[in-house]
Amino acid sequence: MDRRHFLMTTAAAAGGTVSARASANDTVRVACVGVRGQGNSHIKAYSAMQNVEIAAICDVDESVLDERIGQVEKSGKKKPARFTDIRKLLEDKSIDAISIATPNHWHALMGIWSCQAGKDVYVEKPCSHNIFEARQLVAAARKYDRIVQHGTNSRSTVALREAAAKLNEGAIGDVYMARGLCFKWRDTIGRTPDSAAPPGVHYDLWLGPAPARAFSKNRFHYNWHWNWDYGNGDIGNQGIHEMDIARWGLGVKLPTKISSMGGHFMFDDDQQTPNTQVSTFEFNEGGRKRLLVFEVRHWMSNHEAGIGEGGKKKDSNTVGNTFFGSKGYMAIDGYATYKTYLGREQEPGPARSEGGSNWENFITAVRSRKQSDLNADIEEGYLSTQLVHLANISYRLGRTLNFDPNTLKCTGDDEANRMFTRKYREPFVVPQKV
Repeated sequence: MDRRHFLMTTAAAAGGTVSARASANDTVRVACVGVRGQGNSHIKAYSAMQNVEIAAICDVDESVLDERIGQVEKSGKKKPARFTDIRKLLEDKSIDAISIATPNHWHALMGIWSCQAGKDVYVEKPCSHNIFEARQLVAAARKYDRIVQHGTNSRSTVALREAAAKLNEGAIGDVYMARGLCFKWRDTIGRTPDSAAPPGVHYDLWLGPAPARAFSKNRFHYNWHWNWDYGNGDIGNQGIHEMDIARWGLGVKLPTKISSMGGHFMFDDDQQTPNTQVSTFEFNEGGRKRLLVFEVRHWMSNHEAGIGEGGKKKDSNTVGNTFFGSKGYMAIDGYATYKTYLGREQEPGPARSEGGSNWENFITAVRSRKQSDLNADIEEGYLSTQLVHLANISYRLGRTLNFDPNTLKCTGDDEANRMFTRKYREPFVVPQKV
């Protein structure tokens, strides 16, 4: 997709919306897809809402699928319909919205199919496995006028919405730099040989768009994050949350220069993605340069700016952001707490700790039919997800990328541009035209 087509499609929705599907008292029927880990959080969130029904659950692992259906029944709710193939699920015209929490390599294609089927979409972070897919998902959302929310939950927390507003208002002066922190204790995953897929696992459906390959437990539940065919490393797992916050707080969209290096240190195991990675992005928008520095670390770590110090001292994570301005700095701890420190004496300034629900915000927008009601609209998700992919391309190629925000390409680097997409396995192909 070229920039002209991308901007035309993303602007198309401004002129109108589809007819309202649900009033405040009507039931919104949601289907949850991919429910082992984060997908279970989706189920719990929707189950707690008034006039929202989990109408269907879909998962390629039948043991997980049956467990989740049983949980919904035990809670006193109506038994959801059961699916292993999302294509069959999408044939159900009574479903209003699809909530996706599969591995990354399925996110965009499922989202596009859902938009084409007339469904609204909640898609987990990152919204795609590569840059091309993210752009196509935005185009599908706009073409079919769908409500599409990205799973960067901090966008809906009260504290971080206030924090972003404070930064924009100049609470710490001219913000020139952000630092994203993703320091998590993640032990070695060891080595696991290829084997037959477990009974009840529809492995071909799990692979979907990815290349055909034998099954391995170390490329399946959760550990798929550390394999390039399915995941994007921790910068695209935990890190996309902090990347989104960093870009949000800086008030920027696309970088002009990206440099990333690191490696898979210490552990000799099946993990392909780096467990230590430092990425730097330079932005030049409105004649002002800004810097975003992002660090992933999987083992021994200090805390920074007080972030993570509220947890237990041993094995505690340091996950958050710091923003640096001409009058002070801001520290964001996790998704829902910020503090500011002002002047040379670092006097305490505005601070807040209060959460919120990205899923509730999604349902609100499904009812209103207004994309403007979304706190984490898919175009914001695309912009932050693209930073993750550009960092990983720089890391894998071992060189700095010069990116042109006008052409949406890396200047003079055909090899990098080819890594914006992948070869898809039929029939699980992300379409060139949505």
